Amino acid sequence: MPVPVPNLYPPFNIVRLSHIELVVTDLAKSRAFYVDTLGLQVTHEGNREIHLRALEERGHHCIVLCLGDTPRAGHLGFKVYDEGDLDRAEAFFGAKGLPTEWVERPFQSRTLRTCDVQGVPLELYCRMERLPPIHQQYALYKGVKPLRIDHFNCFSPDVDESVAFYNEIGFRVTEYTEDDVSKRLWAAWTHRKGGVHDIAFTNGRGPRLHHVAFWVPHPIAIIDLLDLMATTGYVGNIERGPGRHGISNAFFLYVRDPDGHRIEIYCSDYQTVDPDLEPIKWDLKDPQRQTLWGAPAPRSWFEEGSLFDGVTPKAPILEAQPIVAP
Repeated sequence: MPVPVPNLYPPFNIVRLSHIELVVTDLAKSRAFYVDTLGLQVTHEGNREIHLRALEERGHHCIVLCLGDTPRAGHLGFKVYDEGDLDRAEAFFGAKGLPTEWVERPFQSRTLRTCDVQGVPLELYCRMERLPPIHQQYALYKGVKPLRIDHFNCFSPDVDESVAFYNEIGFRVTEYTEDDVSKRLWAAWTHRKGGVHDIAFTNGRGPRLHHVAFWVPHPIAIIDLLDLMATTGYVGNIERGPGRHGISNAFFLYVRDPDGHRIEIYCSDYQTVDPDLEPIKWDLKDPQRQTLWGAPAPRSWFEEGSLFDGVTPKAPILEAQPIVAP
């Protein structure tokens, strides 16, 4: 199916991705990983949750770790332009027959709880508590030196349907992988903020969270993290990389947190702000699609992901198989 023409005048205005909620089974272990190892900053800590932000962010949090019995993803958070956009979003999702609910969230203004066409839990808000800048407090730069949250990637059982839905609310495709036989989308990268993606979709059993990514200042920060993880008991948590993606041109590393949630460390992609930017097409069998240097991803990367809370995944429509590492 062809990539949809960009919708430059969506029914409401999403500015960017904002934050993610992850359910973890041991807050102490998760804190050691996200704070002491990755280097995220604690902005609030309670008995059952920890709020964190990255070093360039002024908003209160980009990730919320919540204590629970089983690991899962709670919701994906997006910031909208103004309060009117929240009301327009409520009308849009309601007209689609999707659930809407106004919920209270600490450190956020009124927040709309809903889901996308595949059932991915979404929360939209306009204002978040602002904190003093810390990007020049270099004594705080630890671990991989995370600067900001960059994107989400989700397994989708129907990537064409996911892309069409997000296109309707203003997300533009930057790059995509097409199956040469069926001509269906196998994966697609879509954005609002002017990078390669705010949210991407990968063909697979879903919806499930594939990963959440954090932007770092340079590739050397990734090498530093690998040395740190290899000597502090986390060598088994290193899943894939380091490497350079063909898609996005980004330097990357994939690691798993203590509960198996996948985290990508990411830098060096490119600007996509022009509304008439043409998306880049990749063939599913191109070995440089996954990694510019040709190394394929492990099977776990295509099969394992985090369940969304209360959402039952479905088998994908497309059965095409990418190149998998032996």
